[in-house]
Amino acid sequence: MKIDGVAALVTGGGSGMGAATARHLASLGAKVTVLDVNEDAVLAVANEIGGLGLVCDVTDAASAEKAFAQAEGAHGAARIAVNCAGVAPAQRIVGRDGAMPLEAFRRVIEVNLIGTFNILRLAAAGMAKLDPTDSGERGVIVNTASVAAYEGQIGQAAYASSKGGVVALTICAARDLARSAIRVMTIAPGLIGTPMLLGMPQEVQDSLAASVPFPKRFGRPEEYARLVQHIAENEMLNGDVIRLDGAIRMAPQ
Repeated sequence: MKIDGVAALVTGGGSGMGAATARHLASLGAKVTVLDVNEDAVLAVANEIGGLGLVCDVTDAASAEKAFAQAEGAHGAARIAVNCAGVAPAQRIVGRDGAMPLEAFRRVIEVNLIGTFNILRLAAAGMAKLDPTDSGERGVIVNTASVAAYEGQIGQAAYASSKGGVVALTICAARDLARSAIRVMTIAPGLIGTPMLLGMPQEVQDSLAASVPFPKRFGRPEEYARLVQHIAENEMLNGDVIRLDGAIRMAPQ
């Protein structure tokens, strides 16, 4: 798919990988709508790239539907949708205070898995109405999982479960939407230098970075964004998960 001139939508676009993706797609000529629950952040990124910034709770059907209607009114239906919204709290199943509250587990599933599906279903519905491109494609949806889907650490039961769900969704959604010429791919990042990691003490950052076989550093949000570009441009990438992790395999803790 040619990115220049198409409408694109990025959730979690107020910071981290989402913001980097919004900036990168805009630099390639896409008309970008940025969605985030943080109003100040989403408007700042949108103003920076000349895009549309909208407050959206990906777990809420009405909030997402309203955002999609506004985005379509401004740019037309998106041909590229990228799911970067997510949360990553850590909590043991049984800790000092007893069992992990069920609501804590539920919240992570709602944001990371149900939120991803909420955006996927709406993006796909909009793409299905579009005329196909010269190659016959209507759109591409890129979801974000994590290496925790495969080797989640202690304290990541909720996070690993949510991201494992995103991984499992990938091939199912790609097969479901193939008749509409819509591709679905997932990126599973490892240690990416987002504000959460970069806010840790330097000695902790150094230890984590040293655990990456090569290159021995955190991934950069811009590297995630460039992978989104490649997925969009390479039509044979469909129904699979790409690990972006420097060959790391996470230890139990």
